[in-house]
Amino acid sequence: MKIALGADHRGADAILAITSTLTANGHTPIPMGVCKTRSCDYPDMAYPVAQAVSTGVADMGILVCGSGIGMSIAANKVKGIRAALVHDEVNAEVSRRHNDANVLCIPADMLGARVIERIVAAWVRTDFEGGRHERRVQKIQTIEQGLDPGSTSMDRAAAINE
Repeated sequence: MKIALGADHRGADAILAITSTLTANGHTPIPMGVCKTRSCDYPDMAYPVAQAVSTGVADMGILVCGSGIGMSIAANKVKGIRAALVHDEVNAEVSRRHNDANVLCIPADMLGARVIERIVAAWVRTDFEGGRHERRVQKIQTIEQGLDPGSTSMDRAAAINE
């Protein structure tokens, strides 16, 4: 799997370890921008990763900054991106299984190296479950088009019956 990678100055060390882990597990990391030596702006790193995933250059993306929040917000502005800020393995799996997250955002300042490694491993090995979650992901895509996701009566009826 091709995985685009990006990090600001606070995520640079973590992204190097993630690159090694991905390569060791047979994935192809695609470095899209890692700021190593100076303070930099996380949107400058988030955009090329999100764009690579959105256009199909990469299958998935991983972004790392201090809190993960800024990267997540910036990446989610790109059409087709479902970036998830994740703090543990359970949420890594759920973000893939239920939300089909295609960009993982990690808070380097809040997690240790081993936890980050486990999060990445869980995230890349977990597949999207589909089923009722597919409808929900389609509704996210409807929102991207500027439309109300609950606008049809069929959607309302399905929600009531679940």
